[in-house]
Amino acid sequence: MLTLYDNPFSPFARKVRMALGWKGVPFRSIDALALDERQRLLDVNPRAEVPVLVDGDVVVADSSDIAAYLDDRFPSPPLLPASPALRAKARRWQRIADTAFDAIVHDLSLWSWPTHRRTDAPPAGLLDAGRRDLAKLLAALDDALGATGFLCGGVSIAELALFPHVSSLKLVGATLDGFPKVLRWNRDVRALPVVRADLEHVKRSAFEKFAAGASPYEAEKVVWRGDRIEWVLANGYAEWFHTELASGRAVVPRPV
Repeated sequence: MLTLYDNPFSPFARKVRMALGWKGVPFRSIDALALDERQRLLDVNPRAEVPVLVDGDVVVADSSDIAAYLDDRFPSPPLLPASPALRAKARRWQRIADTAFDAIVHDLSLWSWPTHRRTDAPPAGLLDAGRRDLAKLLAALDDALGATGFLCGGVSIAELALFPHVSSLKLVGATLDGFPKVLRWNRDVRALPVVRADLEHVKRSAFEKFAAGASPYEAEKVVWRGDRIEWVLANGYAEWFHTELASGRAVVPRPV
């Protein structure tokens, strides 16, 4: 059986869990961001990132690489449409989800997500900047959607990559109001059995992990990478970010 180094709340792990469910592939899950699982995660990914998929002797890190591996390993049902043009569209929206959407939702959620133990307030204007940029992304998604259906005709990796971020927008004070096709798309995606299972898993895990008050995860330090750093710097928060680094709250991993 496949083993997924997982986390209930990681949007990238959620993407992979839904992809596995879409294909009907059984797997064993390890909540690898829990502090007591850190060494096992480091053994398969020195960057300590989830998800990581282990299939016998094959180890695949990075959610997009895992999705591509699953399509090669278990071709039906596919995660990409048959048309080359639609395949390119699905990959593009997966990339937008993994970079732009993720960066903003992550950076705004530091003051609202239950794993974090922050007592400070966000720097002035950061939340407004994030909601502004999320609105731009949602407008682009609304434009990309047709009158009915999913982004690329049928369900594709685009839906599975985008939905974890879209489902987290309320956490950062953003809404789908004003984007009617995204609202319809969101309803249609939420009706999918694999998405309903994902949402139930997230809800159940939130209760199990946090109801007692003690979190199994790192509460103070936040690991910053790539697009998440780029977004705060591009919006003028370099001084704030350097303060985070100096305080030890922000950690930037070394390249492997």
